[in-house]
Amino acid sequence: MLILAGLVLLVGGGKIFVDNAVKLALGFGMSQAVVGLTIVAAGTSLPELATSVVAALKKNSDIAVGNIVGSNIFNIFFILGSSALISPLPKGNITDIDMYVCIIASVLLFGTCYVLGRQKITKLEGVFFLICYVLYIGYQVSQV
Repeated sequence: MLILAGLVLLVGGGKIFVDNAVKLALGFGMSQAVVGLTIVAAGTSLPELATSVVAALKKNSDIAVGNIVGSNIFNIFFILGSSALISPLPKGNITDIDMYVCIIASVLLFGTCYVLGRQKITKLEGVFFLICYVLYIGYQVSQV
């Protein structure tokens, strides 16, 4: 019963967060693409973040990483594919820079985990990824 209640509250809270953040951002003149790449993406990823943080705190790093990677793979292939089946998805205002950032982030993640041979992301690398994200968001907002 607690799991069901938590799920309902999580979905409801996510909807309230995303809906109001989008209204606020569009009110400031941000494009829908920037809103989708930043606020909506962050809002819909909060459940994964919460789950991954709890798993990491409990020393279940496999669950934390699996949750993040699995969610991204599911979103790209299943959600994007299902949405395109219903109606073709135009590229819209998503720029080549956005695609390059996605590809570079994936290559960097692969490089830190496998090429360096450690099979883990250090705190310093985590800080690096966070700084990269903040710079990307700053770039997005500056383009408005």
